[in-house]
Amino acid sequence: AMNRVQLLGRVGQDPIMRQVDGKNPVTIFSLATNEMWRTPDSDANQGGDISQKTTWHRISVFRPGLRDVTYQYVKRGARIYVEGKIDYGEYTDKNNVRRQATTIIA
Repeated sequence: AMNRVQLLGRVGQDPIMRQVDGKNPVTIFSLATNEMWRTPDSDANQGGDISQKTTWHRISVFRPGLRDVTYQYVKRGARIYVEGKIDYGEYTDKNNVRRQATTIIA
């Protein structure tokens, strides 16, 4: 089995470092990837309109050396390459509602 993700995009927010219940800290940030395509047009001489879709990804960095470098050097707007795995989970928000979460573990 393989669970591998490769993303190239722009950082949406400066990374933050969190530590929960005395466990190892984690650095978290968002990453935007864009997909562009040309819509078909009925006129053969004209190209179609260009459409774009932005997808946001939540990135978590647990590895100590990588976590610290990410927190120190990655900044909002930077274009970066992230490689990792997809993790699906659940959490309970402050209103006590269970929510689904998809995270890329870098």
